[in-house]
Amino acid sequence: MFKGSGGVELLLVLCGLDLSSPCPRDCICYTSPSTVSCQAHNFLSVPEEIPAQSERVFLQNNKIQRLLRGHFSPTTIMLWLYSNNISYIQASTFHGFARLEELDLGDNRHLRALASDTFQGLGRLHALHLYHCGLLSLPPGIFQGLSSLQYLYLQDNQLEFLEDDLFVDLLNLTHLFLHGNKLWSLHQNTFRGLGVLDRLLLHQNRLQWVHRLAFHDLSRLTTLYLFNNSLTELSGASLALLSALEYLRLNNNPWECDCKALPLWDWLRRFRGSTSVLECVSPPELQGRDLKGLRKEDLPSCSAGEARGRGVVGGEAERVESQTKDEHHRLHHRNHKHRHNHHQHPHLPHRDQNNWEPSPSPLPLPLPRPPKGSHRNCTRGRKGKGGKGGQNEVQVLREEEEDYTPEGNKYNPSVPPRRKNKCVHRTSVGPPSGVKRANSNVASCPAGTFLCILLAVLLSLS
Repeated sequence: MFKGSGGVELLLVLCGLDLSSPCPRDCICYTSPSTVSCQAHNFLSVPEEIPAQSERVFLQNNKIQRLLRGHFSPTTIMLWLYSNNISYIQASTFHGFARLEELDLGDNRHLRALASDTFQGLGRLHALHLYHCGLLSLPPGIFQGLSSLQYLYLQDNQLEFLEDDLFVDLLNLTHLFLHGNKLWSLHQNTFRGLGVLDRLLLHQNRLQWVHRLAFHDLSRLTTLYLFNNSLTELSGASLALLSALEYLRLNNNPWECDCKALPLWDWLRRFRGSTSVLECVSPPELQGRDLKGLRKEDLPSCSAGEARGRGVVGGEAERVESQTKDEHHRLHHRNHKHRHNHHQHPHLPHRDQNNWEPSPSPLPLPLPRPPKGSHRNCTRGRKGKGGKGGQNEVQVLREEEEDYTPEGNKYNPSVPPRRKNKCVHRTSVGPPSGVKRANSNVASCPAGTFLCILLAVLLSLS
């Protein structure tokens, strides 16, 4: 049936073994698609001899410290590097990776800083994981050109401020996770350009102020989490812009239920989606009461001028106050940035430290919303080195207050909101039938592979 060495090689290929390229030591390689799995081997650096044609590279749960140009091939489509010790990424590491669709750099807590052109040219990237990386700031232009990105994970970092138009190129972004940072204000153009954003998580920050036009481009947003912040007030005009909103969480904020709360109270009275408790901390006679359950006459009376200036659609007084606060927060940010400029990018080469100005570009129109049934990139909770659950999935902490939904008035915060498209969670990477393990012996081969090799040997002797 098979004659000579050519027949033997053909048989081995049919068994799933790729003889054309080496596999790094302690790694597993297989084809269809071309994959290299080197997870959890305590590598201190990216292993050598990763096959040039590799499409999927899994290097999570190691101790890799640096990523340099040439470590990976531009043929890579999926690259997992989460739960390492990465503290430096050369700006050109991913240049030319036009086929890359998913990049997971999460849980590298010493990363802290990135060059503005780190992700330049990744036009097909649809999922970028930068959670729990100790990031202190994000330079302008870092997401420039990522027009295919749908999922952006930035939670559990040290971010205090977001530059204007930081996300303006993310025309297809549907999920933006910013919870667990140190953000204290949202400005008018913080989220400009996110015309198809569906889910925005901002809980567990330090938010004190939200510009009345902060959500002006988010006409398709269905889920907004602002619980566990330091908000004392929120403009009803800012929420009135969210015409598609279904789920709103505002609990665990120190709400002041005075005259300023009237626009928010009026908007909540008309909102038909799911909301949470808004517990008043002041004035004393309303402490502990839920703002949504108050009557209009329960709120402290406003003077005629205040009532005219604080309408739900926003009056001149509200606009002036908003502009004043906006300028105050920007000045505070500039002073803070100046104080920390000398160590803002401790791990970048000197030539990358000042490359922070993005090229000016007009505001693009949003692309059509991805059709139902289109490919979704979802992640599951993953265990890191310490055995604790990963931070990739949206985790809503159980809240002490009861929440309410249109269906039955009860909301279980441990259950995430309904999603329009069901996501397929990641599964652990394991070798399929017929793999090649570096430096393996016959005893460690799968049974099918062993039989194939035995048959090949018998045929070669016949």
